[in-house]
Amino acid sequence: MLDNCQSAQERWGGVNDLIDRWLQERQELLVEYCGLSAVKQFSDNDPENGPKLRHLCQLTVDYVSAGHFEVYEQLIKEAQDFDDTDALKAAAKLYQVVDKTTEQLLDFNDKYQEIDDLSTLTEDLSSIGESLETRFEAEDKMIAVLHTAHKNLVT
Repeated sequence: MLDNCQSAQERWGGVNDLIDRWLQERQELLVEYCGLSAVKQFSDNDPENGPKLRHLCQLTVDYVSAGHFEVYEQLIKEAQDFDDTDALKAAAKLYQVVDKTTEQLLDFNDKYQEIDDLSTLTEDLSSIGESLETRFEAEDKMIAVLHTAHKNLVT
């Protein structure tokens, strides 16, 4: 998954400051996620991993919010500016995939704002890992369809 993140950054890095910053946030989120995923057992009120879990939750909310309230809007506006109806139709389908992961990721955040019950954290980390992978794949396709197709036309 981390390799895919780096690949996306190589493909679209430098194209747009907003996308660059967002892909950097994605990488930071993945690093934090991978660090916690490597832990085999958590204890309630874990003094070592509790702050890392809170940080992961914050990064997740920030990343999801930036996507929904900044990046997707800009990508859609660009396709609209170029009157690219095919891209907009494709993006609508991809957005449905992304939107399904949003609820799962926000539920994870809500559940782990407090670190008093970590009994299902290992399973929940596995589940959000799958959600993140699905989301990143759909987002990468959205970038390709809505932005990369027009990058040579943007001045």
